[in-house]
Amino acid sequence: MKKQKAERKASKLPRATKSGAAKRGAQPPAARAVPAKGAGTNPQRVRAILQKLDEAYPDVVCALEHENPFQLLISTILSAQCTDVRVNQVTKTLYVKYPTPKDFAYADPQDLEQEIRPTGFFRNKTKSIMGASKKIVEEFGGEVPRTMEQLLTLPGVARKTANVVLGTAFGIASGIVVDTHVTRLSERLDLSRNTDPKKIELDLIKVIPQEKWILFSHQLIWHGRKVCQARKPRCAECNLERLCYARDKTI
Repeated sequence: MKKQKAERKASKLPRATKSGAAKRGAQPPAARAVPAKGAGTNPQRVRAILQKLDEAYPDVVCALEHENPFQLLISTILSAQCTDVRVNQVTKTLYVKYPTPKDFAYADPQDLEQEIRPTGFFRNKTKSIMGASKKIVEEFGGEVPRTMEQLLTLPGVARKTANVVLGTAFGIASGIVVDTHVTRLSERLDLSRNTDPKKIELDLIKVIPQEKWILFSHQLIWHGRKVCQARKPRCAECNLERLCYARDKTI
C-alpha cells in the first residue's frame, strides 16, 4: 500500500525540462582558438616575420634627427612620452643654442625648461639632460660612452635609451629597443606575452638573430607608426596580416 502511494506521488512531480537552447537545437558557442604558449616564436614563423619586415622596411633608420651621438642621446631622452616629430621640431633650435655637452651641463635650468617645454615633462627632462651632460663632461671626457654599463650610469638613461644610442650611433647590437610600438607589436605578433619592457627585450633577443637586433627595432617602430597603430590597426594594408592572429585585428 505504501509503495503504491509513493509511486502515485512520484508521478505528480514535474519532469525535468530541457533548456531553451537545447529545445531549439542550438549548440553552445565554440571557444575561440588560442595559440599554444610559444607558438608565435616558432623559428619558421619568426623567419617569415623578419622576411616580411625586410620587404616593407629594408632601409629604415631612427626617426630622431641628430648629427652626433650626443644629440641622439638628448633627443632620445626628450622623446619619452612625446612624438619624434615634436622632438625634431624642438631640437632644430635647441642644438643651435646648446651645441656641446658642456653647454647643456651648465645651462640655466629655467631657460632650458622653456626650450624643451613642448616635449612635456620638461622639468624632469631638464634634470636628466643636465645631469647626463655634466657626467659626460666630467667623467667621460665630453664623449658619449660606448657600453651599456656606462650609459646606464647617466641620469635619465635606461635600457631603451642606451640601446637607441648604441645601435644607431655606434652600430653596437647590445639589445633590442623596446618602446611603446615594439611593446604593442610584440604582443600582437605573439613574440612576447610579457608587459614589462625588460622582459619583452629578453623574450625578443632569444628569437631574433643578433645581427637583426638594430634593424628589427627600427622596423617594428616604423610599422607601428604607419600600419599597426594602437587604436585601429590598418590590417588590410599589413603585409604581416596572414602571420598575425592578434585578438584586435580589424579584418
